[in-house]
This record gives sequence, C-alpha cells and structure tokens, in this order.
Amino acid sequence: MSELPSYEVYAVKYAHHERGPELNFIDTSDIHETSMALDYFVWACVSDAHTFVVDTGFNAECAERRGRELIRCPSEGLALIGVDAASAKDVIITHMHYDHVGNFDLFPEAIFHLQDREMNFATGRNMAHKVFNAAYDVDDVVGMVREVYRGRVRFHDGDAELAPGLSVHHIGGHTDGIMSVRVHTRRGWVVLASDASHLYANMQTVNPFPIVYNVGEMVRGFDRLRELADSDDHIVPGHDPKVFDLYPAVSPELEGIAVRLDVAPG
Repeated sequence: MSELPSYEVYAVKYAHHERGPELNFIDTSDIHETSMALDYFVWACVSDAHTFVVDTGFNAECAERRGRELIRCPSEGLALIGVDAASAKDVIITHMHYDHVGNFDLFPEAIFHLQDREMNFATGRNMAHKVFNAAYDVDDVVGMVREVYRGRVRFHDGDAELAPGLSVHHIGGHTDGIMSVRVHTRRGWVVLASDASHLYANMQTVNPFPIVYNVGEMVRGFDRLRELADSDDHIVPGHDPKVFDLYPAVSPELEGIAVRLDVAPG
C-alpha cells in the first residue's frame, strides 16, 4: 500500500467583522465577553500532485452591503502563498453562503466541488424564507447554477475522496448541505471544519452558532468532526480569530495574512 501524500494547508484571512458575542451562540445565558469578532478565511491544500482551494470568499460590493471589513480580495491572498486563482483546477465549496462562494468567477479553470444537498437547499422551498435565505446571495446561487450547466460543478452525495489524502464529508446543520474537508498532513489528519463550527467555543461548549438549519445535525456534527480528525487540535473552525494566534505565519512577510495549518498549533 502506497504512503499517503502530505499536504501543506494554509488559512488566508481576507475579511473581519466586529460583533457582540450574543450573535455567535444560540444560548447566551453564560456569555461574559463584550465582543467576539469573526475573521473570514479561504483555505488551500497543496501537495506535490494536487492543489485544492477551499471556498472563495466575498467581494468588495458584498462587504460594503453587509457591513464587513474586506482586508483584501481572497484571490490576492491566495497569490501570496503561490496559488493562482486563474489557473486553479479544483475548488471545494463547503456551502453556498455569501462568504464561501462569492468570487467563484475568479476561478475560470476550476471544477467546483459541491454537495447535492447544498444545491437542493439553496434553490429549494426553504429559500422563500428570510431566516434561511439571508446568508445567501441570490446572484452567487444563480451563478453557480449556470456553472452546473457549463459542466463545471462536480456533485457529491455525502463523503467522497477527491484525491489520495484529501476527502470531503457531509456534516449538515449550519446548512442542509455543508461539508468539511479532511486532509492528510505531516502532523496527521487535519479537518477544515468550515462553518460546521464557526468558533472553537461553539464545539467546545456544544453551543451552536445561531445561523442554523438543523440544530441537532449541527451538534452531532461536532462529534463527526472529532471522528475525522486526529485530535481536537487537528480541527480548524471556520471563523475564529484564534486560528491566527495559534498557528505560525507562512513567513514573516505574511504575518496576519496567512498561516500554516499543517504545523502543530502553539
């Protein structure tokens, strides 16, 4: 049996949002912090044979409309770690919320990997209700439908290996079709949770983020993340600023811009 490749895994920060902690948990009865910001990331998994971009962020127009601080275009951040959006071949869309599928047009050569259930959810009857559609941008959803007709979306029904050492896993909860990414690294199996857990505290305290389709699936998803990862220290949440406190910068020049997740957290 051949040895699995090890991927270098990067988180690239592209935006920031200051907010109160009451917006980050369903149960706010025991929340004492006065602020709890969200950072916005895209990720890249790079081996000798494959490069996978995970999610594509949002653009300046969306940032202004939604009151988010855009630090840089995600494609510019990826370029700083040597990943060219214009020539990327594989992009994993963990789910189709505005901050994960915007800018897909900057990846003209890519196949987009997406769960069947996410496309069904984003285009189905639930989107008639603001409680579900508020985190989606209709232009992004319609744009991804157009990519389906162009043959550029590869659908997955549950768990799937995309390449040796890298797989996607349906988690559900936050949206009906959200998936996380499991990737083999030199420190073992790392799981990019995306919004299966926005913050470390959501999973650690079993207190989900309040934008949620199915609370039960989200809570069960915390256990699934632990099954997939080598340890809790191998799980990377989707929006926690602590990620940049725990993991080393790619280089001194990229301090605050990009960190290595295939290196053990400090």
